[in-house]
Amino acid sequence: MKRIAVMTSGGDAPGMNAAVRAVVRKGIYHGLEVYGIKRGFAGLIIGEMEKMELSSVADIIHRGGTILRTARCDEFKDPEVQKKAVELLREKGIDGIIVIGGDGSFMGARALSNLGIPTIGIPGTIDNDIPSTDYSIGFDTAVNTAIDAINKIRDTATSHERTFVVEVMGRNAGDIALASGLAGGAESILIPEEEVSLEEVVKRLLQGSKRGKLHSIIVVAEGVASGNDVGEYIKGKTGFDTRVIVLGHVQRGGAPSSFDRILASRLAAKAVDLLLDNEAGKMVGLINNNVVATEIKEALSQKHEIDKEMLELARILSI
Repeated sequence: MKRIAVMTSGGDAPGMNAAVRAVVRKGIYHGLEVYGIKRGFAGLIIGEMEKMELSSVADIIHRGGTILRTARCDEFKDPEVQKKAVELLREKGIDGIIVIGGDGSFMGARALSNLGIPTIGIPGTIDNDIPSTDYSIGFDTAVNTAIDAINKIRDTATSHERTFVVEVMGRNAGDIALASGLAGGAESILIPEEEVSLEEVVKRLLQGSKRGKLHSIIVVAEGVASGNDVGEYIKGKTGFDTRVIVLGHVQRGGAPSSFDRILASRLAAKAVDLLLDNEAGKMVGLINNNVVATEIKEALSQKHEIDKEMLELARILSI
């Protein structure tokens, strides 16, 4: 193993730059040449890469987004395109690749490993929907962004005695909604993993109103319903002054939290070690605060699970 490459793929996540920095510096520390592939698999298939030096990753650990840029590339699902990418990598002397991204990126990483290019995946997605790790890079920062917004919304909700519906991201996972809803004291949390009827949400709102509650926060994961639809339903059933806030892509931006910077650095360092040990087709993750490696095939075969105890706690504390 003399020359490796690193890429960021799929949706950007705060902490990706910290991971790129750790890959480059850990690799150079061990005498490797490290190349950065621009724009994920879209850049890989056209050979868009450059050699990274220590100075290439200076002053990026605190920056959101990714200096390598990122893109989605459906074209890479084609086996013929994958084979051409492998030929290109071999021409450039790349001995191994580290892919930072979500489940779609891991599928691409697995394909490269199956074709003979040792590849390691690092989970980087705000959705936190990757099995075999307690946390993915970017999740903590996204939750803190959502909580900050909920805190501000609660101030105006209190002042105007309003009900606010806050729609957060997460694709088909409810982790952001659950964590930000619990930390933000939401009255109801709607997530894809747990069926909750809007009738029940309305019932809780009316019960709260009867005991003198003048404002409420409802957190909705984008994968379960539209915040606007939920808001219209609540307003129609209760007559309450109801407003809707869709946080959207603001949750992807901003400086990564200290947790995400440390997580990214630990996972990236382990990924380099795995390549040096001639490991391939694996992902790194954090389980019970230990950095572990899991076969990508095994991780992708598992179903993402929500923390049911946390969900129950959120329900109890919002009575």
